[in-house]
Amino acid sequence: MPRTPVRSRPATVYACSECGAQAPKWLGRCPECGTWSSLVEEVPGAGATGPDHAVVVPLVEVDPVGASGRRTGVPELDRVLGGGLVPGSVTLLGGEPGIGKSTLLLQALGRMAAGGARCLLVSAEESVEQVRLRAERLGALDPRLLVVSETSLPSIATSVRETAPDVLAVDSIQTVCEPEVAGAPGSVAQVREGAHRLVRLAKDRSMATVLVGHVTKDGSLAGPRALEHVVDTVLAFEGDRHHALRTLHALKHRFGPTDELGVFEMTDDGLGQVADPSALFLADRCHGLPGSVVTATMEGVRPLLVEVQALVADTRSPVPRRSARGLDGSRLEMLLAVLAARADLAVGSVDVYASAAGGLRVRDAGADLALAIAVASARCGVAVPEGLVAVGEVGLGGELRQAPQIVRRLGEAARLGFAAAIVAPSTPAVDGLRLLRAEHIGDVLGALDLDGDRTVHAARA
Repeated sequence: MPRTPVRSRPATVYACSECGAQAPKWLGRCPECGTWSSLVEEVPGAGATGPDHAVVVPLVEVDPVGASGRRTGVPELDRVLGGGLVPGSVTLLGGEPGIGKSTLLLQALGRMAAGGARCLLVSAEESVEQVRLRAERLGALDPRLLVVSETSLPSIATSVRETAPDVLAVDSIQTVCEPEVAGAPGSVAQVREGAHRLVRLAKDRSMATVLVGHVTKDGSLAGPRALEHVVDTVLAFEGDRHHALRTLHALKHRFGPTDELGVFEMTDDGLGQVADPSALFLADRCHGLPGSVVTATMEGVRPLLVEVQALVADTRSPVPRRSARGLDGSRLEMLLAVLAARADLAVGSVDVYASAAGGLRVRDAGADLALAIAVASARCGVAVPEGLVAVGEVGLGGELRQAPQIVRRLGEAARLGFAAAIVAPSTPAVDGLRLLRAEHIGDVLGALDLDGDRTVHAARA
């Protein structure tokens, strides 16, 4: 008698709720991120459906017009997106809770609706009444802007089929759930399945989709890292809650470059664009203050002038404190070691506090020289001359190296009226700016009288 074939059950795997790493059995600690008790059971491929195959077409017959973006009406957002939202694309907008993601999204939807687009906002965290109050404040009310408060993925898909929107926004992806998938909203399985289903929905209906996602304390997207690989565009919305300034840049963008920066200012009427960010960063600068140096940093292709501040204080602690706000803490530690070993500056037994004024996060190595000068200025109590900007990378030997796109940086400094710049020897000339070239950090501190009682290095420039 023939045996009846038995359908095999999908193998069960365990996924980390923090980083998305998978393991064939349950473990007390994730082998990837080291988080304890974070592995949860899930069935691979649960709820995955789709067509058997796609239509094969010659590449020359593909219409490139289909990849043109629909403008959002928010100039700084369109700048980062390279023109707007592409039909059928999925954009992930990430940022810390309360930074202004919902405000930016509602402003964009309101202006797109006013321009004739049919928009659907799925508010999975707030009620429709709360959304209405915010829309009134932002001036985003329009009959073509639809809203529904829903967390179930099947219900969201039904609303999309009934309304047929041009643009869909889900706020946020961590709060929607698929009833057929095990796990609480925000878990690895739920976020992954929700993203996959919304991506299929966007592609099938040629509907531009925006997903809002929260980030963790270390700046990474909450939920599995695989979510960033599913979507077409990943936008990072950043800023300091205690400052009105916000920045937007693309970490990934399949339809254009990722080197643009959008700058916003949070006001009572929502997010407004900043026409001249450099002037805004330097507007409240205190002149003649020791420990204050201006540098020119690059955010993508956009040069920005930022004030770097440092404060040095005596301490009785055997382990001096080093604090960096808006700057890389590891680079501050490195520069202090270089100043002590290569420039004979006594900074090993004092507390050092460093900050990038204005709430901007400076990740650029071209700010090394300004930070080193600011620390030396604060240590010696001598202010840096007015009209001076410092741009360059400091090596472990104390040598100065040219920063990338130096001409654009210095051109921005000349535009704002700076007269001189301290730079590396290989820096090319820039109209309207006097260049003070130096080879070593000791030469710079000696020229600015920031070397204390030690012997000044011979000039090498």
